[in-house]
Amino acid sequence: MDLKLRPFDFAAAVARAGMSSNGQPVAQTRAAGGASFGDAMVKAMQSVSTQQNEAQRLQREVQLDNPAVSLEETMVAMQKAQIGFQATLQVRNRLVSAYSEIMNMQV
Repeated sequence: MDLKLRPFDFAAAVARAGMSSNGQPVAQTRAAGGASFGDAMVKAMQSVSTQQNEAQRLQREVQLDNPAVSLEETMVAMQKAQIGFQATLQVRNRLVSAYSEIMNMQV
C-alpha cells in the first residue's frame, strides 16, 4: 500500500465549506444549490394548511349530506391534518427551545 501525504490545502477546504478566505459565508445561489431551511419550512406550512382546508371542506360536505363524500374519507383527512399540525407544532417548539439555549450561552 502506497500512501502519499499531501500538504493541507486550506483554501480548498474553506471553499468546500462554503466560506470565503476571511471566514465569512459565501452567498449561495438558490438555483444551483438546494432549498434553504426557511424554504422547507414554508413548504411544510403550506402543506399543513392545504390539508386542513381539505379536511374542513370534506367535513362541510359530510354535514350537508353530500353522497359523493364518505365519512371515512373525511375522518382520514381530519387525522392527516391533525398529525401534520402536531408535527409542525413540535418542530416550532424545538426551534424555540434551541434558540433559547443559544441565546443563554456564555460568550
